[in-house]
Amino acid sequence: MKKIKTKLFDPIDEEERELMKSIEEGEWKPVKNMNREKEKGIVSARNTLKKDKRINLRISQKDYQQIQIKAIEEGIPYQTFISSIIHKYLNGSLTSKV
Repeated sequence: MKKIKTKLFDPIDEEERELMKSIEEGEWKPVKNMNREKEKGIVSARNTLKKDKRINLRISQKDYQQIQIKAIEEGIPYQTFISSIIHKYLNGSLTSKV
């Protein structure tokens, strides 16, 4: 009987492997005031996740359908996907393919 090769799911991607390697090699240094840094992170996360304004937006049917497809691929609701795109753009982490 022929043995079938199966590719097992690897939960760790290349970026995570590089991060783990850098930690193991001592490239990271502890922060001086952990409580203050932790609080800054909590405040930042709350402000990032706070959604207190609504907008109405008209887009083409084609763009709307493509947004829905991409959101499904990402596993998130399409409105969350749109909000994420805007947030990434405003913070400079959304880059052009050009």
